[in-house]
Amino acid sequence: MAATVRRQRPRRLACWALMAVLLADLLALSDTLAVMSVDLGSESMKVAIVKPGVPMEIVLNKESRRKTPVTVTLKENERFFGDSAASMAIKNPKATLRYFQHLLGKQEGNPHVALYRARFPEHELGFDPQRQTVHFQISPQLQFSPEEVLGMVLNYSRSLAEDFAEQPIKDAVITVPAFFNQAERRAVLQAARMAGLKVLQLINDNTATALSYGVFRRKDINTTAQNVMFYDMGSGSTVCTIVTYQTVKTKEAGMQPQLQIRGVGFDRTLGGLEMELRLREHLARLFNRQRKGQGAKDVRENPRAMAKLLREANRLKTVLSANADHMAQIEGLMDDVDFKAKVTRAEFEELCADLFERVPGPVQQALQSAEMNLDEVEQVILVGGATRVPKVQEVLLKAVGKEELGKNINADEAAAMGAVYQAAALSKAFKVKPFVVRDAVIYPILVEFTREVEEEPGVRSLKHNKRVLFSRMGPYPQRKVITFNRYNHDFNFHINYGDLGFLGPEDLRVFGSQNLTTVKLKGVGESFKKYPDYESKGIKAHFNLDESGVLSLIRVESVFETLVEDSPEEESTLTKLGNTISSLFGGGTTPDTKENGTDTVQEEEESPAEGSKDEPGEQAELKEEAEAPVEDTSPPPPTEPKEAAVPEEEKATEKENEEKPEAQKPVVYRALVTRSGF
Repeated sequence: MAATVRRQRPRRLACWALMAVLLADLLALSDTLAVMSVDLGSESMKVAIVKPGVPMEIVLNKESRRKTPVTVTLKENERFFGDSAASMAIKNPKATLRYFQHLLGKQEGNPHVALYRARFPEHELGFDPQRQTVHFQISPQLQFSPEEVLGMVLNYSRSLAEDFAEQPIKDAVITVPAFFNQAERRAVLQAARMAGLKVLQLINDNTATALSYGVFRRKDINTTAQNVMFYDMGSGSTVCTIVTYQTVKTKEAGMQPQLQIRGVGFDRTLGGLEMELRLREHLARLFNRQRKGQGAKDVRENPRAMAKLLREANRLKTVLSANADHMAQIEGLMDDVDFKAKVTRAEFEELCADLFERVPGPVQQALQSAEMNLDEVEQVILVGGATRVPKVQEVLLKAVGKEELGKNINADEAAAMGAVYQAAALSKAFKVKPFVVRDAVIYPILVEFTREVEEEPGVRSLKHNKRVLFSRMGPYPQRKVITFNRYNHDFNFHINYGDLGFLGPEDLRVFGSQNLTTVKLKGVGESFKKYPDYESKGIKAHFNLDESGVLSLIRVESVFETLVEDSPEEESTLTKLGNTISSLFGGGTTPDTKENGTDTVQEEEESPAEGSKDEPGEQAELKEEAEAPVEDTSPPPPTEPKEAAVPEEEKATEKENEEKPEAQKPVVYRALVTRSGF
């Protein structure tokens, strides 16, 4: 009996150990049961969550409000966020930071840095010589970069979401303006990493708004394309987007609704903030005029007074949207002197007359990029708080020529709701109805390289070549491969932005450098010396433009091949071993499906590039120098992008193999050389 008991003890211990492991797995899984989205506006942010039992809910902050000011007050030993920080702006304007997103990814000489200094002279901006950017100099001991300040805000938004969800949250989708370039997007990702957030995707705010609109009107979407224009004027900028809705056939789930971004136009500085600054300047002039002759100082020299005036200007702009006039009043504006003045809507519209003239600009840009006219757009929908200004609606209605403007969407929360739906779709903890999202590249990206050519015997010259990787308004995410055929030694190539002629001179200055990076390849000559008897198939560079719109160079490799006769009677041990390993890992067992990696590279060389366009006058030479960029994997659906890409590629490979007669298909062995220096 004792022996029996002793034999059962290990079993009981094993059962308890197994239960402990399962319990640990459940606890680990519970950390991912809630996901969040952050709609990061210039003035305020909206946070939304999805968790079991709480589908797509806006998070209430500590003051039970649905939106939170993007404001941070930094002191020596404490920090304030949201409404608490906004109330501190009057007492300590120098330490209260607002609208710092306008400085993300900007070098010190950028016009937006000078504009920020002019708008907020109370802030001292220092220069970071290592990064060539600016930072906020709060005190001699305290200095923070815009990315660090944004990281604090994102961490605060995470704490709000966790308190609301009553569980830890680490996965998030963050909205960014559609016009953000690579530097600005990477700055947001860096801030999210500092906040400890795992970013599932950076989604353009216009795309998130379009997704929210489509999700709640899924039944109205059919095979007939519907073009909808979203005009989004927020606090800091304006974006106009043309979106096409229709149902498409997908391999995974049959007919599903899809939104495709067709055209985008924007104005980086047209928004509610600029209107408020005009009102603040008007109120400052009125106050100085009231105190003229009393030897008083200019109110503009008092940061606290200017902070009070900006807050009153914000309130005045909102009130004048519904009233013809209103009385602006501030108690104890400066030197214990009260301020009171009547401001009419006509005066406000006169102050912002040049701003209202810029309202139709993004509409024309969006139509031009979409290659459409206004007759093809069925509806124009207003988004963003600044679209509530009557004059904006009046000018926009005249510009689009419609009977009325659509107001059937929550102008403040649409982007947050669309982003949290995308977060649930990307999360492994939730299953949502598929909605295909095809976003568009705003800024084209190309590869530039130079090589020596011999046009005449003994006469050599340098020829500059360009190849477009991702064309303007082409879809993403997607991967591209470009092959360099004429190099057998170390060389360099440049990754640059393409033609930015659609931007004005001022926008180009704000945009910054058009060079993304320079790639220096080393080890190319060594690889050719290592395989002198093999035929070179070129140097292949693999690029990826991911779901967040961030470009990365995945790898660069030298590809060599040699042909050997396939004799079934003399099959080598190495070949048998290779076939065995291939079958173990899901490879085909027939000769037609062997060497999947080789066939994939071959298809990359031969398949056409979706959405790529050659630069004018360069097409013939580029085909001679480098093959067209080709799509590495098809753009995945938003639900499970990574898992869906592989089977499609394998199916395409198998289909290609089946089409080739077996007698004409030699077995190809390739040596792929990938070096860390590439």
